[in-house]
Amino acid sequence: MSKLSAKERKSMPQSEYALPGKKYPVNDRSHAGNAKARAQQQYNAGNISKSTLSKIDAKANKVLKAKK
Repeated sequence: MSKLSAKERKSMPQSEYALPGKKYPVNDRSHAGNAKARAQQQYNAGNISKSTLSKIDAKANKVLKAKK
């Protein structure tokens, strides 16, 4: 996975994140896969709801299913 610098992260539009507040970047396939994994971990730990998990998965799936 490519690293995002603080400057790059700040310059990314909200549309490249799965949740408001610039949480769970899904700007490329690598970050989308990672967002799904981290969201599942947070759901299993009881930190996010099923609906939040679904939102993250849906946004990440759009990126993962897009043509390369």
